[in-house]
Amino acid sequence: MAQAKRYVLRLFISLKYVTANVVDRQSGRVVLTASTVEKPLQDGLESGRACNAKAAAAVGEVLAMRLRVDGLAREPIHADASKEVEKKGFKNRTKVWAILNALRSHGVNLHVDDDGDHRRHI
Repeated sequence: MAQAKRYVLRLFISLKYVTANVVDRQSGRVVLTASTVEKPLQDGLESGRACNAKAAAAVGEVLAMRLRVDGLAREPIHADASKEVEKKGFKNRTKVWAILNALRSHGVNLHVDDDGDHRRHI
């Protein structure tokens, strides 16, 4: 069963930055990350807007690109949407779903454990 959810998505949303990590649960290590802290990603965003839904979507796009380059885009990546929204707070749900939708739309094999009614929140 541990093999079934080897790779999981972990999100970190602060007042200033958005970070998405893919964690290998077998080793306990972060295998890939993308964040608005990164200068190249920051330069592509509107000035002072490193923690809005557009920034979150950009983080998802960059992470998807890195997953493809490393050959992990076809591996199942698991995310628990309700847990992430609960951890980040109700007003951050748009950012959480922006990341998840960006990953999906860029070909990542994303398995969202709580795929309920997210379309209402976007």
